[in-house]
Amino acid sequence: MTEHLIETTDLTKIYGAGDIAVHALRGVSAAVEKGEFVAIMGPSGSGKSTLMNILGCLDRPTGGAYVLDGEDVSRLSKNELASVRNRKIGFVFQSYNLLPRLTAAKNVLLPLLYNGHDRLSDGECYERAIAALESVGLGDRVHHRPNELSGGQQQRVAIARALVNNPSIILADEPTGNLDTRSGEDIMDLLHQLHDQGTTIVMVTHELGIAEHAERVIYLQDGRIVSDRLHARSIADMHNADNGGAK
Repeated sequence: MTEHLIETTDLTKIYGAGDIAVHALRGVSAAVEKGEFVAIMGPSGSGKSTLMNILGCLDRPTGGAYVLDGEDVSRLSKNELASVRNRKIGFVFQSYNLLPRLTAAKNVLLPLLYNGHDRLSDGECYERAIAALESVGLGDRVHHRPNELSGGQQQRVAIARALVNNPSIILADEPTGNLDTRSGEDIMDLLHQLHDQGTTIVMVTHELGIAEHAERVIYLQDGRIVSDRLHARSIADMHNADNGGAK
């Protein structure tokens, strides 16, 4: 029996009020099972970034419900959301978001410093960070700073950081957006390896070729889900029909 890791019900998000109100999400209901690899696509202004922020507990919906790993997080306080983020979510961003003065190992162990549940010693934190870097093929780069690494290597550090707390889900926002084609393919291969090991991945992308790596694609337009299909290639017509393409 499958288990919902993510379940949203009639999510809405409104910025502003009155005549200047912007309806970023208009009743989004979706579920992601444990172990799925899902891509979220849509044109600029479709609501995909807003949805990703809510799924990542970076923001709260205006209305509706969001249940993450059995816990309704829709109305949690900012501090409670921060705790959920640290325990259950690993983030991979387009711009890597690494601290330039820290080595790869120290960047990776940062989430462990805010984890009040495992209570690891400094040595255990460092060992876990090294293991995470080794798992993404960077065991020989643990003492390198970001400016000593290629873009692809920096993204691997970011993925190791996302994995170090053993999260329930990886949220990847345009993970190949700043990479050349070869480095982007290497990162997608790594995400496939993680998925094959049982990691749940939700990825925002505007590139159809990247979305085709996912098992399933959710396509947003004007704050609503207009397509939710199991095979990425099946959304090509939807993507191409959008004026100017999804961005």
